[in-house]
Amino acid sequence: MADSLKIIFKNQNLLKTALTHKSWVNEHQGSATNERLEFLGDAILEFIVSEALYQKFPGKDEGYLTALRANLVNTKNLARVGKKMGVGNELLLSKGEKEAGGKDNIGLIANTVEAIIGALYLDQGLAKTRDFIEKKLLADLEEKTKEPLKDAKSRLQEAVQAKNLPAPRYQVLEASGPDHQKQFEVGVFTNGEILGKGSGKNKAEAEQRAADQARVKRAKAR
Repeated sequence: MADSLKIIFKNQNLLKTALTHKSWVNEHQGSATNERLEFLGDAILEFIVSEALYQKFPGKDEGYLTALRANLVNTKNLARVGKKMGVGNELLLSKGEKEAGGKDNIGLIANTVEAIIGALYLDQGLAKTRDFIEKKLLADLEEKTKEPLKDAKSRLQEAVQAKNLPAPRYQVLEASGPDHQKQFEVGVFTNGEILGKGSGKNKAEAEQRAADQARVKRAKAR
């Protein structure tokens, strides 16, 4: 990843900033974090993906385009792209953040991908940034259109609300393992009844799996 990005970037300091987590700055005074670049990259990413979907799917309505865009720019997909690029290994993190598994943290990796996009925009302009996003995030667009456009939590919430039940509530049932290899078990409830359980390396992952199990159980019960 580092070599390919170094070739793209004219200003190597922008790339370094994009890879600099705030925890690293706390241990090494005087450097900028990637948070401002992440803010910029998030907006640019949404614009470029929105434009691409608008052009590619002229017959689709706003709801479809919004849901498809969410599948492309969400944390899970950005982290998937970032892992392919090897972003985690290049992140500048504090010793504590590294020991806590920061290099594999999907949230940190996704945020860094957005920061890289922001940095690339400042360094190379919109055309180069659009090309980067098309290659890294839109290359498998056809496959994305075959997947459910809403995640498990969204689909479960819609199913529960259709029954006029309270919105699902997620609760951590158990957290085990060392800090750098935590495993979470989450339950999803409504009206005091547990609908499903799920496990994962972080709460978000466990919540999605719990929602998916609940949705499958509800479908079988029909």
